[in-house]
Amino acid sequence: MSALLSRLRALHPALAALVLTIASLTSVGLVSTSAQADTLICDQYGSTTIQGRYVVQNNRWGTSEQQCINVTSTGFQLTTANGSVPTNGAPKSYPSVYNGCHYTNCSPGTNLPKQISTISTAPSSISYTYVSNATYNASFDIWLDPSPKKDGVSATEIMIWLNRVGSIQPIGSRTGTASVAGRTWEVWTGNNGGNEVISFVAPSAVNSMSFDVMDFVDQAIAKGLAQQSWYITSIQAGFEPWQNGAGLAVNSFSSTVNSGDGGGPTNPPTTPPPTNPGGACRVTNTTSSWPGGFTSNITVTNTGSTAINGWKAGFTLPSGQTVTNAWNATVSPSSGAVTATNTSSNAQIAPGASQSFGFQGTYSGSFSKPTAYTLNGTTCTVG
Repeated sequence: MSALLSRLRALHPALAALVLTIASLTSVGLVSTSAQADTLICDQYGSTTIQGRYVVQNNRWGTSEQQCINVTSTGFQLTTANGSVPTNGAPKSYPSVYNGCHYTNCSPGTNLPKQISTISTAPSSISYTYVSNATYNASFDIWLDPSPKKDGVSATEIMIWLNRVGSIQPIGSRTGTASVAGRTWEVWTGNNGGNEVISFVAPSAVNSMSFDVMDFVDQAIAKGLAQQSWYITSIQAGFEPWQNGAGLAVNSFSSTVNSGDGGGPTNPPTTPPPTNPGGACRVTNTTSSWPGGFTSNITVTNTGSTAINGWKAGFTLPSGQTVTNAWNATVSPSSGAVTATNTSSNAQIAPGASQSFGFQGTYSGSFSKPTAYTLNGTTCTVG
């Protein structure tokens, strides 16, 4: 360093003095040589990318008050969230991070939109930091549409409320409960004027969660709010604040959509079609009924000698019965001859093993249950 400064003094005295000043400031910590990773966004619809694969957006659409987010390498924090809006209306904004496409802004390298029928699994995770001096929800959103839509609003929105603070409620009305991803949720359904909404509300705050997005997609399909031929257009996580919100943070987010049309760690080999080579099965159906409604819990046992890889249970509902909600399977259509299809987490049935699913429904007249069942086209014994 001293030899270099001697040469600089001889050739460029002013430059040598500048180099010496910078070196002195760096040694006492007044000048940092490390890069600053955080990005502050205050623009109404400002966005940036993180991890080379997700988009973080400010998305302040419901208020003219200032909102700013500090974007980190793994998520973001609301640093400014001024103002409030009535709690019986729409929120102020939806600052969020996402995989997929939002109003033509697609995350780098995303394979969304992707047809639901081609998706094997969609593992995701989220970690939040909450505050108490605000009214908000912590919402994980999954958007579905009949077409591979990259612009505008998709037809169906799945909202997973991991926390609800204040006098707010989801779109529509509460229509039941569901057991999904190892938790029990309140289920709300409705229409916000632009799209259908199905919301799963945690009864108490969930700070972090890892799950398969497809388990919630299966629920939407079972309720007739989507079909296997539809597309997932985006997977998002963030907050909907009504009042205040500074300090709320998404600490980390991950989203991967796996399919069966190729190789690679995020695109595994094709999943074989449902098979039942053993050709033997048994079904038990335990029901509970009350005037106008019922629940049905069905257990399917593989009594054959070979494992079943993917299953479809077929049966015909008696006249007047309609399925309104299902768990651990997708049941479609809602009446008549129906088919219950495994979820991504219960597709395997080893010899001698069982898988269970159930549904809730309504009926008119007298109640009875189906008398015959098939598994992948094979007639099963009953009882």
